[in-house]
Amino acid sequence: MAWSATMIGALLGLGTQMYSNALRKLPYMRHPWEHVVGMGLGVVFVNQLVKWDAQLKEDLDKMLEKAKAANERRYFGEDDD
Repeated sequence: MAWSATMIGALLGLGTQMYSNALRKLPYMRHPWEHVVGMGLGVVFVNQLVKWDAQLKEDLDKMLEKAKAANERRYFGEDDD
């Protein structure tokens, strides 16, 4: 998963920079260092997005377990009658 996220981020950064140059009607590879910076930023962005998604899933699972336990205690817990 890390390899595919890295490649997607690099392509996102490269594509963004090339699209920016195309909109301004400049040569696609005008400043190559800008493409490298864009690729690096894209890689960081997508990898952080993947980490955030995994953390979000873990937090959601914890919250659902707590809610399920609270509901079970509420409806199936000790009867006061």
